[in-house]
Amino acid sequence: MNLTLRGPALVDDTVLPDVLVHVDGERITAVTPLTAGAEPPPGADAAERVSGTMLPAYVDIHCHGGGGTAFTDLRDDAAAAAAEHHHAHGSTSLLASLVTMSSRDLERGVAMLAELADDGVVDGIHLEGPWLAEARCGAHDPTLLRDPSLAEVERLIELGRGHIRQVTLAPERAHGLDLVRWLTSAGIHAAVGHTTATYAQVEAAVAAGADLATHLFNGMDPWHHRTPGAVAALMRSAARGHVTVELIADGAHLSDDTVRTVLDLVGADHVAFVSDAMAAAGVGDGAYVLGGLSVVVDRGIARLTRDPDGTTPGSIAGGTSHVADIVARAVAAGVPMAYAVRPATRTPARALGLADRGALAVGSRADVVVVDEAARATRVMRRGRWLESPLP
Repeated sequence: MNLTLRGPALVDDTVLPDVLVHVDGERITAVTPLTAGAEPPPGADAAERVSGTMLPAYVDIHCHGGGGTAFTDLRDDAAAAAAEHHHAHGSTSLLASLVTMSSRDLERGVAMLAELADDGVVDGIHLEGPWLAEARCGAHDPTLLRDPSLAEVERLIELGRGHIRQVTLAPERAHGLDLVRWLTSAGIHAAVGHTTATYAQVEAAVAAGADLATHLFNGMDPWHHRTPGAVAALMRSAARGHVTVELIADGAHLSDDTVRTVLDLVGADHVAFVSDAMAAAGVGDGAYVLGGLSVVVDRGIARLTRDPDGTTPGSIAGGTSHVADIVARAVAAGVPMAYAVRPATRTPARALGLADRGALAVGSRADVVVVDEAARATRVMRRGRWLESPLP
């Protein structure tokens, strides 16, 4: 497809009032800001006028499902449907995240998702577990958590065929630091999460190569002023440019004040907005299953029906929002649009080495989200084609 779009656009962190974005096939081949009163270039008047502001499409590096299906369903049609649901809601690039499962099911899931990554449906695989801390397992089956072994890791890497891009782990487990080294030596990003690690243990993990934090604050000991733990260590590492921290900034996992504070202290270049979405995203309240565990969504918040200790309702069990919703929420909370967009685009793209995503720039993949004045997504382009979308 060869077309030119015209309208306001976010270019180099600035919303410009009149921009031509030329698309040839799957790529952006020109981005031309127009000056008021100047003679427009040839063809400008024939460009497709966009109703809203053009942004680079979103990159979600932590997503379990949506639209009623999940990647842990272990069916390629269900996994593809979940990915396409998020594409249509603005996250045109995403990692398919698997929660803790048995060794056999994890191998099946990785092999299945590697096929979808080959086809370009997803942009890689994120293993959230099984090498997590029981005390901070959240919505992961504690009976399936285990210490890492090189044999299991090598088997999964083989099945992933280069598509495993991120692994969440608790570095304090036996061989936890070895796991960080095994992963980073294979070009896989190690993410600290679902952990009871001390400040020193997190620092050791970062020194060993860990460069991501899985949903900061959630699945970690609270930040105490005498025993700061993982939260403080990860924020300091992020502020120093060594770590990118995920935030589930949906209002359920974190307050808006917490999100603004982290952005101010760490900077948008080291924060990635993630959905952590499960099957209920875009569907609504009801009963669901996540990684074999029963989940109930009530007023948009997903929780385990029962924690392993019998507590009801149980832990928060993933998100029900899309990254587009999170960006709009940040803007409504007072974050300037350009600053709210960066953690959803450029930062996660850079964190995972997706060099052709996250910006409206020459050579980038033609992935575009059009938003209204409240930063709500209204239209989505992926690979140079407008998607049929449920957006208003």
